[in-house]
Amino acid sequence: MTASTPPLTAEVDSPYAWFRLGVSVLLCTIGGVAMWSVVVVLPALQADFGVARGTASLPYTLTMVGTAAGNIIVGRLLDRFGIVVPLRIAAVMLCLGYLAASVSQNITEFALAQGLLMALFGCSVTFGPLMADISMWFVRRRGVAVSVCAAGSYLSGTIWPPVVQHMIAAVGWRQTHAMIGVFCLVTILPLSWFLRRRPIASATAMRVNSGVRTGAAVPGLSPNALMALLCVAGVACCVAMAMPQVHLVAYCSDLGYGPAQGADMLSVMLIFGIVSRVGSGFIADRIGGLCTLLLGSVAQIAALVLYLGFDGLVSLYVVSALFGLFQGGIVPSYALIVREYFPAREAGRRIGVVLTATMGGMALGGWMSGVIFDVTGSYQAAFLNGIGWNVLNAGIAVLLLMRASGRRLATA
Repeated sequence: MTASTPPLTAEVDSPYAWFRLGVSVLLCTIGGVAMWSVVVVLPALQADFGVARGTASLPYTLTMVGTAAGNIIVGRLLDRFGIVVPLRIAAVMLCLGYLAASVSQNITEFALAQGLLMALFGCSVTFGPLMADISMWFVRRRGVAVSVCAAGSYLSGTIWPPVVQHMIAAVGWRQTHAMIGVFCLVTILPLSWFLRRRPIASATAMRVNSGVRTGAAVPGLSPNALMALLCVAGVACCVAMAMPQVHLVAYCSDLGYGPAQGADMLSVMLIFGIVSRVGSGFIADRIGGLCTLLLGSVAQIAALVLYLGFDGLVSLYVVSALFGLFQGGIVPSYALIVREYFPAREAGRRIGVVLTATMGGMALGGWMSGVIFDVTGSYQAAFLNGIGWNVLNAGIAVLLLMRASGRRLATA
């Protein structure tokens, strides 16, 4: 097919839609490497560059900030051009970013390579934009499809940390980064070819996606007010989520278990996160995005409380598994809430904005936890900080559900 040939098309809820979902998960798994390699390399960076824990957390923070900004920018590109062009840009930028990081001479250069190259137009493309794209291909199983696509980021976190840790131990972090960059280029470019098609909306899909469900359907809230609350909720839940995900490897090292145990523990957490994300899709298709958000938020609070009471090796594996199982469905629920209350033509932009808030929360939480550790000398206060933010998230979910319940009673 030449560049001037009209794009191919296919039906929503079709076998091709499920094939497309599989390719999207694979792309999310590969492209998400930048969000996880930076967690594993944190102790090596601290030792190599001679910086404090909070400073060593800066690359992760800039990765989340870059991914957050990229979700908004790429979301607009998605609404206009589709997903293929952003994916091809991502392949090139991830390669350049990893190569630049491999020759960085200080923590600032490394952080800029992470934030500006790997994240802004790299891994950002393989998160929110892929979720928004796949939401256009499903109606009956949209919750499952979006959650399965989102599970790609956790599959990435399951596979990459032990691989990166092994490679760092074998050849050093610099050569490891160069190899990852080349791998991203030679895999993402050909995979993007399979996503050229655009959806033909069926009659059912047109009724659902035509904009009938708009922000006006939200009880007592304007569309912008709902977006603002969802963004605050996204920041709050992900500040809490970042504490274990970003600092688990360093936490295990501080307890004397070593970074390899921490990387394995992170993989266990994310394996259960995959189960949670897929399962939350089935739940969301039955109870809706808001109820799914509240369920995940309350469960995440419980898991963070458990971290305060248990720091043995076996118990940390168990608690980390529970944390992954409890919180995996939270982020996909925001995309589903947007699709429930806003028109499809705004999906890329609005999902990008809300997921930007979640990335901002991860960035803030990762940095904040490192600073709290530097001030207090332990992670106990950081866990308490995460619990407080998580309570705010649950409160917003309760508020939205109460308004929704009041509206349904008033119109019954």
